[in-house]
Amino acid sequence: MYDDADLEKIRESRDRWEDDTLEPVLSAYGERKDRFATVSNLEVDRLYTPDDVADTDFDTDLGMPGEEPFTRGVYPTMYRGRTWTMRQFAGFGTAEETNERFHYLIKEGQTGLSTAFDMPSLMGLDSDHPMSDGEVGKEGVAVDTLRDMEILFDGIRVDEVSTSFTINPSAAVIYAMYIALADKQGVPRDQVRGTLQNDMLKEFIAQKEWVIPPAPSLDVVTDTIEFAAEETPKWKPVSISGYHIREAGSTAVQELAFTLADGFAYVEDAMDRGLDVDDFAPQLSFFFNSHNSFFEEIAKYRAARRIYARVMSEWYGAELDASKQLKFHTQTAGQSLTAQQPLNNIIRTTIQALAGVLGGTQSLHTNSYDEALALPSEEAVRVALRTQQIIADESGAADIIDPLGGSFAVEALTDEMEEKTMEYITHIKEMGGGSVRDGVLEGIDQGYFQREIQEASYEYQKRVDKGEEIVVGVNKYKLDEEVEPELLHVSDEVQEKQLTRLAEVKAERDDEEVEATLSALDEAIENGENVMPAIIDAVKAYVTMGEIMDVFKQHYGAYSEKIGLA
Repeated sequence: MYDDADLEKIRESRDRWEDDTLEPVLSAYGERKDRFATVSNLEVDRLYTPDDVADTDFDTDLGMPGEEPFTRGVYPTMYRGRTWTMRQFAGFGTAEETNERFHYLIKEGQTGLSTAFDMPSLMGLDSDHPMSDGEVGKEGVAVDTLRDMEILFDGIRVDEVSTSFTINPSAAVIYAMYIALADKQGVPRDQVRGTLQNDMLKEFIAQKEWVIPPAPSLDVVTDTIEFAAEETPKWKPVSISGYHIREAGSTAVQELAFTLADGFAYVEDAMDRGLDVDDFAPQLSFFFNSHNSFFEEIAKYRAARRIYARVMSEWYGAELDASKQLKFHTQTAGQSLTAQQPLNNIIRTTIQALAGVLGGTQSLHTNSYDEALALPSEEAVRVALRTQQIIADESGAADIIDPLGGSFAVEALTDEMEEKTMEYITHIKEMGGGSVRDGVLEGIDQGYFQREIQEASYEYQKRVDKGEEIVVGVNKYKLDEEVEPELLHVSDEVQEKQLTRLAEVKAERDDEEVEATLSALDEAIENGENVMPAIIDAVKAYVTMGEIMDVFKQHYGAYSEKIGLA
């Protein structure tokens, strides 16, 4: 963007400034610390100038919003057209309680629903399974059958709201229930909007919720991608998630690299099945963390869009703009929340949310200030939602597209993020002999990703322990006495209510229909067919989640048993 003569003048100007202006101040007063770095421990310079972006080409590296490489945003108007979807995570206790919270959030101005499930549901276990005892409804809502889904969305038309489901091993079952609910409501499937997390590769990399082994898990994910492309074109069948990778302790670069690698693995698997990339890629979505290092996070999102556009075009032959546009959800960093001085979390969340907005997110969840202590209270949820609304309507941050674009610092950090991320992705591809998918599966099998994240997490914690990384209220500015806020408690009666409803459903359903649909699912798996039609038929017969997942276990075995964890 600058010619050689201009750059030479800028270098001379910087040299003069360092000698004449900076050095006397450094000699007299020094700086706050010897080294300045991001949360990910990437060193940042004192000052950035055009010399730091000398190799940047405006048209090919930045471009315009809504045009390749989408560095500046995926839409030409961004938030001047419509603000991001405000999607607060909600789910606890019974379906009735979560339905009440959904209605509350819609009344308060939330523009999208996001569903949290309890641990048994996440793991594909019914509430009456022995391992579910004591966990039913505790960290999310309990969903065993279509009856629970019907109650969960009572009074809510599924064509009038976009819904996100944060669930993975049993995601296909929840997707099937939502489609069955749409059918019951008379909503055409092509009008169903929302997102299924359904990212099993990141489970084996970071979050560790799995039921069957990696390869068949990938097959089921691809089944949902294929089915969604044909039946629910407005539905995002997978939300390729860096969030949990970052929460596990990765750096920002690792989060971006491993997430994009997972995304490219899904692309390759779908293409190997014979799908055209432009038929399914527009329905892929991503999910990123927003942590404390403000400029690093913004650079991460901008680099993500640029890398994705180039790789989808150059490696996979995508032609549609929609296939090359990385659209993502952002959640503020749960790992950054502290139990000490919990009101400080409001400020952390605000900064992180602003980074997501300035980075061009399509939807946003802001964590509640009390989430380090318990499920969020109604007051804390309201504050979290109001945080987004104030950013959108009062700050002016939504009024300028990519307002930090062209900043020497942000552009330099974006370039660095892209370079380091591509080094990882290239290495993963080499591990797979030229296939990113095979490289990801090999990395999972060899423990590569876990080692990388473990080392990064360990290094971060060492810096915190040494006081090199400041955590306000934890290793600096501590209080002798802590005041605990009012917390949400889930009653033990929830489990009893859920077990009663489950027993009633089992007593009322047609047992012959249950057996027939389970046999059809078994046959679909055996024949290598797409399992989604069979699962939809099963949930309509009020087959339970656990019964459906047991069919998969019978075919593939429980992964925990295969690796000696059960």
